Amino acid sequence: MKKDKLNSILSGCAGEYLVAGELSRRGFIASVTLRNSKGVDILVTNEKATKTAAIQVKTRYSKGTAWVMNEKAESYHAPNLFYAFVSLNYGEPAEFYIVPSKIVATFIKNHHKKWLKTPGRKGQKHNATTMRQFRDDEKRFHNRYDLLGLQ
Repeated sequence: MKKDKLNSILSGCAGEYLVAGELSRRGFIASVTLRNSKGVDILVTNEKATKTAAIQVKTRYSKGTAWVMNEKAESYHAPNLFYAFVSLNYGEPAEFYIVPSKIVATFIKNHHKKWLKTPGRKGQKHNATTMRQFRDDEKRFHNRYDLLGLQ
């Protein structure tokens, strides 16, 4: 098990292709978008092309169920937009979390408000920042491809 940090660009690419591969393995048609496509990393459809979804992929090289995001995600949601959060687990088999964008937006907004109200390690007030965090410690969204609604 290699614990050296993987370049963030390579890590992100690996996450996108792993998600696309997993979607294909499950019988869906998945296409990774061009690198400059804003907000959508993968377009996916069922075999008959009657239902589609857009996926934004967030990848971490380490193990865990927390991902860093930008505050823009608080207002970036749509009924057919989903996040695929990937833990590459230091090169061991990856884990996938499929979450509707509205749930992510609500979570990170509420989590950030709570964080701002919580004192820091030395009792100091937290300063406002553009960084947000999504967590799924209970693994409620682990392998939840059914939420894409493509069946």
